[in-house]
Amino acid sequence: QVQLVESGGGLVQPGGSLTLSCVASGITFRLYAMAWYRQGPGKQRELVAIITTGGSTNYADSVKGRFTISRDNDKSTIYLRMNSLKLEDTGDYSCKAVLMGNQYWGQGTQVTVSS
Repeated sequence: QVQLVESGGGLVQPGGSLTLSCVASGITFRLYAMAWYRQGPGKQRELVAIITTGGSTNYADSVKGRFTISRDNDKSTIYLRMNSLKLEDTGDYSCKAVLMGNQYWGQGTQVTVSS
């Protein structure tokens, strides 16, 4: 059974930082590209960051220079380090694992940026 479990969300003030984690089980993690998505209140879900099996990364323009995605294949885990958080970063953050036609989603973790 495939499971992706996110953690690390919470309430943070503007300008603050958070690190999200996503632990995968039931898949050969190193073979999967991994991504973080988010859905803000009243918004459509959007891609935040992606990391390939080789470690290449790509980011949404809105988070470039502030967010960093990384992976630890030994721990079957990806991370999203979020710095300089803004009000508009508020949302439910989910991770996704992708390999060919297979994709799996986690349940999400809530990030709220508020003063």
